[in-house]
Amino acid sequence: MVHNAGASHIGSVLSIADILAVLYNDFLDISASNFLSTNRDRFILSKGHACIGVYSALNILGIIKDSELVTYGKDFSSLMHHISHKVDGVEFSTGSLGHGLPYAVGKSLAAKILKKNWKSVVLLGDGELNEGSNWEAVLFGAHHRLDNLTLIIDFNNLQSLTSTDETLSLRPLKEKFLAFLWSVIEIDGHNYEEILSALHKSSDGKPKCIIAKTIKGKGVSFMENKVKWHYKTPNVEELKKALLEIDNA
Repeated sequence: MVHNAGASHIGSVLSIADILAVLYNDFLDISASNFLSTNRDRFILSKGHACIGVYSALNILGIIKDSELVTYGKDFSSLMHHISHKVDGVEFSTGSLGHGLPYAVGKSLAAKILKKNWKSVVLLGDGELNEGSNWEAVLFGAHHRLDNLTLIIDFNNLQSLTSTDETLSLRPLKEKFLAFLWSVIEIDGHNYEEILSALHKSSDGKPKCIIAKTIKGKGVSFMENKVKWHYKTPNVEELKKALLEIDNA
């Protein structure tokens, strides 16, 4: 999809592919039959530039048709380079960073008020935590004890042009969230068992933060931990090599 559209952000998508696989296959109550139901779970991709991961998952679920998927990044397509709520199965348009968590906090509070059992899960990038709107939402979530809210941080330690450590250090991240009175779990973001276990673990009446340690470009040797794949489009030879490595993994 990225190659055909002359697009970017493939490194960001591969960083979260395992997390999305577990969410949509084994955790979220979202399907082709209920994605319009008020009782569905809510998933918000705050790092909206990684949208093709969600579009692909929704395609596997039968919510996005094959004929629509191949229009990604083309003129007049609803599948734009950043995720859009105009696409079936997508909760919220993001791309301007720092908006997904505040929105998810609002949805979690709404579920409490309405006495609904649906879950809200939001996935954001580590560099996105530079945005102050996230920390206001973190305060709000703890204050209202939103134990129906799960935040997953894609901690690949790369953002924009360099590392998160060099841009604006987040460390110690776990201790920050503990101080804000959240339940915190650190995991390998590419280990299915650890991801699923963390999602199901009780948060003891608090909102949950899962710090998922990931690798940008995971699964493609020449993309792993390379910040340039935040922007670069794979050419024909790079595409062939990448697909071969993934198929043989």
